Amino acid sequence: QVQLVESGGGLVQAGGSLRLSCAASGRTFNDYYMGWFRQAPGKERVFLATISWSGGRTYYADSVKGRFTISRDNAKNTMYLQMNSLKPEDTAVYYCAACLRSGNCLWANHYQYWGQGTQVTVSS
Repeated sequence: QVQLVESGGGLVQAGGSLRLSCAASGRTFNDYYMGWFRQAPGKERVFLATISWSGGRTYYADSVKGRFTISRDNAKNTMYLQMNSLKPEDTAVYYCAACLRSGNCLWANHYQYWGQGTQVTVSS
């Protein structure tokens, strides 16, 4: 069974940094994009960034461009989200997910597999 497990969340002050990890298992991901999403209380889950597993091509939401960096280590079956210059509005549960590259992987409903989420809280 495919499993995605996020880690690295926590409490950080505004302006600080966190690095999230997503450990993937259960299959090969050569035909997938891997993405990061977040969901704040009472709001919808929104796209942050995605990366092709094989080629490393990346796409970012405007809200995180220049602050967040997505990357992956294929040998470790792990992807990362480096988050810098954090703001209180970044507070949310962060999810990793996998999307077949034949779909439109900028949209949440094209992702087949999801992790359980990790909480990120940014204090003012």
